[in-house]
Amino acid sequence: MKKLAIVTTHPIQYYAPWFKLLSERNKIEVKVFYTWSQASEEVKDKTFGKTIKWDIPLLEGYTYEFINNISEDPGTHHKNGIDCPQLNDKISTWQPDAILIFGWYLKSHLSAMKHFKGKTPVWFRGDSTLLDDSPGLKQVLRKYYLTYIYRYIDKAFYVGSQNKAYFKSVGVKDSQLVLAPHAIDNARFNDSETNNYEALALDWRNELGYTPDDLVVLFAGKFESKKQPDFLLNAVQKANLSRKTPLKLLLVGHGPLEDELVTLSENDSNIKIIPFQNQSKMPILYRLGNVFCLPSKGPGETWGLAVNEAMASSRPVIVSNKVGCASDVIQSKENGYVFNYDNENELINIFNEILISELKIMGEQAQRNIAQWNFTKIVESLEGEF
Repeated sequence: MKKLAIVTTHPIQYYAPWFKLLSERNKIEVKVFYTWSQASEEVKDKTFGKTIKWDIPLLEGYTYEFINNISEDPGTHHKNGIDCPQLNDKISTWQPDAILIFGWYLKSHLSAMKHFKGKTPVWFRGDSTLLDDSPGLKQVLRKYYLTYIYRYIDKAFYVGSQNKAYFKSVGVKDSQLVLAPHAIDNARFNDSETNNYEALALDWRNELGYTPDDLVVLFAGKFESKKQPDFLLNAVQKANLSRKTPLKLLLVGHGPLEDELVTLSENDSNIKIIPFQNQSKMPILYRLGNVFCLPSKGPGETWGLAVNEAMASSRPVIVSNKVGCASDVIQSKENGYVFNYDNENELINIFNEILISELKIMGEQAQRNIAQWNFTKIVESLEGEF
């Protein structure tokens, strides 16, 4: 059986399930090498301002090893945050037929790419886009450097059209590109006989003081500048100046803008803020809203997997054109809306247009659409390259 080594930093809910699926299908042998040993049980998220321990299992059903990270400031926030001197030897000892690496900028990941190039096929998965590029010397120099970096890979597994365009811009050839679409565990967010999330969400909405007639816009994520929750709040407040029935805005999370958001909303009964919710609550959380909004301006909203989650929860979405998934998963007015990230009037017009009855139909379509973006397609892409 062919062997695939996977190099990534730590267990997360977007990858661990398909590592498990790869192993369960038993077509290739898989071992995951985690390089952020300090995050084996919990993650200290510097932007979120919290230590996060996921409440769903992420280390079950596949073989893995945590490699000792000797960095004095461990983490993914800088290139030297992942420094694992034993990594290359550990991989070599396992003798894989290919190595799939996430994230080239981390010290030990780049070292592995360089070390194994020409010895073992080096595969790469990332989700960068060109959406944040701006003309100038900095862009030219970055492109030159990235072209050098990607010479060390044999294949790139791209997640969507914006990511594919990025890889091609830095010299990766069509023959090296394989689609492995960004996905979430759709089944975990779908209603079922055992998980009546809609009923649980209705109870939660009642607790929050919402009525069935309230049109609730939901934002869930880090309260940080790149995601623009303050922009969203202002747009909702302005839209409500002309609406007969006001929109309700529910902001869920923590982050640097939290105090500012509290101040902006303190005299507005249409806006509520509640804390970060862990993974087991998310299928219910997305159903608190009639529509999910991710108004990011970037830089770095490379995909926006929360959009997948909201759609799998049968909710339509409103996203900015700086969200990487927008061009792949959103069909305007069928399952959501896309607006220009800095055009407040455009977002206000969307808010003035939406109706609860139409959003329900759009949400059902969103769920059907996002089902096509799934873990099975990722693992089939990997298996197909052996």
